[in-house]
Amino acid sequence: MKTLLRPAVSLFVLLTAITGVVYPLAVTGIAKVAFPEAAGGSLIVKDGKAVGSSLIGQNFTDPKYFWGRPSATGPMPYNASASGGSNQGPLNPALVDAVKGRIEALKAADPDNQLPIPADLVNASASGLDPHISPEAAAYQVTRVAGQRHLPVADVKALIGQHTEDRQWGVFGEPRVNVLQLNIALDSLR
Repeated sequence: MKTLLRPAVSLFVLLTAITGVVYPLAVTGIAKVAFPEAAGGSLIVKDGKAVGSSLIGQNFTDPKYFWGRPSATGPMPYNASASGGSNQGPLNPALVDAVKGRIEALKAADPDNQLPIPADLVNASASGLDPHISPEAAAYQVTRVAGQRHLPVADVKALIGQHTEDRQWGVFGEPRVNVLQLNIALDSLR
């Protein structure tokens, strides 16, 4: 029995040290050298204070800000520890009610807006943490944000254009706008 137990325990301790300590430290070290911003959480710093991450959405509800994609995380929106979609199918009454409620909220915030509501403003992403919206979703909100801030619509549209990111490497994904970065830039327009 001792002849079997000793090598098993030794191997267990060795593999635990390698996979639980050495490997994570090596990967973290390489990441900090090769990708320092991403390894640090892609934090956005304003006036010397971290205000968020460019990789995780935030819950903006004030009409003077651009709103991001809805978040299906619980118990609060954009809860990174509860990342995941709602997993509700298109015929699920709870999803239908949630989308209807989001449409009503958008219409109530800007009743004169006759543009079609982009899908990413009423449907949550798979992770529930998406920090981006489509340029169309940002354009839908221009009149509300410009009106709330007493800014010319053209200035707000120009700001969206400055913060629209192209497809990654010109191929992957779709053009997108980071909501947190756009709202920070909006606050500095004063």
